[in-house]
Amino acid sequence: MTFLLAALIVIVLIVLMASIRVANQYERAVVFRLGRHARTAGPGMYLLFPFMEWQVKVDLRTTTTAVEPQETITRDNVPVKINAVIWRRIVDPKLAIIEVTDVGNSVVQVAVTALRNVIGQHSLDEVLKEQVAVSEALQTMIDTVTEPWGVKVVRVQMKDVEIPPTMQRAMAQEAEALREKRARQIKAEAELDAARLLRQAAETIMQSPAGLELRRMQMITEVGAEQNTMTIIMMPSEFVEMARAIGARATASE
Repeated sequence: MTFLLAALIVIVLIVLMASIRVANQYERAVVFRLGRHARTAGPGMYLLFPFMEWQVKVDLRTTTTAVEPQETITRDNVPVKINAVIWRRIVDPKLAIIEVTDVGNSVVQVAVTALRNVIGQHSLDEVLKEQVAVSEALQTMIDTVTEPWGVKVVRVQMKDVEIPPTMQRAMAQEAEALREKRARQIKAEAELDAARLLRQAAETIMQSPAGLELRRMQMITEVGAEQNTMTIIMMPSEFVEMARAIGARATASE
């Protein structure tokens, strides 16, 4: 009798030792008992009864999944090739095991379909210039489908957008035309500002005829200094009459 009791205790200890399981902090164990979901165990130590229960461990950490380049057409009928990256994590281990066979592959297939749908709703300019808004729309669409699977899509980011070479050349020509247009606008604005300044200077000089003559003499002096040539100065009639009057007064005083 004592031997049977000791043997029973040993068997119980062996079964108990075999039943001990440990899950890491980032893991959860979905436990099934005779084919039915019994509980979600972990983290830490828990018991799994042999022959009656079995488990499927689930990693709760954020997982990065790459979506292969997909050929799609924008709203303005431009063919593009886009690849994306998805950051996802499991928030309900029970649903991730029971509701879907392969979580990773299912998320990728949903992302492929959503990528084509979202790109088809935007023009090429929007896809190139508003990638953040397009990525957010893509994230919302994927997350709506994966929520019943216990999966949360944290972020979606488009990595690369490839456009046809002919479209690249057209966009380069458009950018060059815009730069030329801007350069012409700047030159026209500079000429307009110069004309305004010249008009103000002319108005200021015209208020004093003597100042106008002095300015003309200054310009003639500058031309003579730059070029070693003979310069003929045409004196205004007012200066000539003034010089004669000064000469006549000098003669009379003698």
